[in-house]
Amino acid sequence: MAGDDPQAGADGPPPPDDAPVSPSGLAARLGGTPLEPSEAMPRWVPRAIMLFFVGVVGLAVARWLLGELKDLLITILIALFVSFAMEPAVNWLAARGWKRGWATGLVFVVFVVFSLLFLGALGKVVADEVVNLVDSAPGYLTDAEEWLNETFGLELSGDDLRDQLTDADGPVRSFATQAAGNALGISASVLGIVFQFFTVALFAFYLVADGPRFRRVICSFLRPDRQRQVLETWEIAIQKTGGYIYSRALLALLSGVAHWIAFEIIGVPYAIALAVFVGLVSQFVPVVGTYLAAALPAFIALVGSPFDAVLVVAFATFYQQIENYVFAPRISARTMDLHPAVAFGSVLAGIGILGGIGALLALPFSAVVQALGSTYIERHPVIDSDMTSEPAASGSGRSSLVLRYWRARRTRRAP
Repeated sequence: MAGDDPQAGADGPPPPDDAPVSPSGLAARLGGTPLEPSEAMPRWVPRAIMLFFVGVVGLAVARWLLGELKDLLITILIALFVSFAMEPAVNWLAARGWKRGWATGLVFVVFVVFSLLFLGALGKVVADEVVNLVDSAPGYLTDAEEWLNETFGLELSGDDLRDQLTDADGPVRSFATQAAGNALGISASVLGIVFQFFTVALFAFYLVADGPRFRRVICSFLRPDRQRQVLETWEIAIQKTGGYIYSRALLALLSGVAHWIAFEIIGVPYAIALAVFVGLVSQFVPVVGTYLAAALPAFIALVGSPFDAVLVVAFATFYQQIENYVFAPRISARTMDLHPAVAFGSVLAGIGILGGIGALLALPFSAVVQALGSTYIERHPVIDSDMTSEPAASGSGRSSLVLRYWRARRTRRAP
């Protein structure tokens, strides 16, 4: 009977062999200490471990893809900013009855024509100056020899120097041989630049010509509220980038005209070509563009007369001050409103990330980011504090004291 078996009465019948066993029961069967429910492994831990390893593999694959597609992504980024710069002009033509494709083609043709004219004029200047320098080299060498001998008491001989320069194992022949050996590499680099230019032009053309259709495709994957944000962001990018390009182009035109007049008065050769060079380089090359723009005409003027070179540098410095305080604030007031420190830091960051291309894209990109921040980030009133208030002019400076002294003196002299 059941009463004769105390274990059977107390514990009941033994469970079947195929019944599920809890962690605590498994530990009891194995002779260990039963596990508490809180000590068992949570169900999300294996899944988290799996997701971690999948994420590591995904990051590795993404890094490999970015490395392989870096050139393509940079090309698309450049084309996107070029399309931002072109779209205001295309929209202006389209609003006046032009078909979008024809308007885009016209803007492209104007851009390419001006680029070719600039490169052709600059190439002519460089080629002519190299020829003039080679033709005048013997005279320069003789003048330098006489000046060194008279100034430092040397006994240099022009014939010996010419023999050293024209020696088969001399530096000139070695440089010419090395340049001839690198001709193939230089040609390949030029072809690569031309191919990249046409690639950027092709992407930019389709981004502008099919801009509305392209934006509709992107918005079709988003909710209506997200669509408004994307379109507003796109519009801000177009306004800021286009405004930057057109304001810089106007400043380049003013700079080119002013320097052309100055070069004609001074008597610098190739005045028109050098003025175009100064206008474009000073406006579209950030930070160092002003100095690079003045260096070439100053060097060409130096070949003819050192005094002319001094006049070129003086006028470039004088015009830069007029541009900074008169032209640029009025022209760029509604297009680019970047603090100089922010602009300089953006250019350095662009150079570090993408090199020269990054330097050109840094300013419009920073303007777009600043505009988006001012649009979508809420700003609050600033409390009054000594740390945030600008000190008022106290009038206790030396110039104020001098003015007060002269005013008091005139008052005493008055009848």
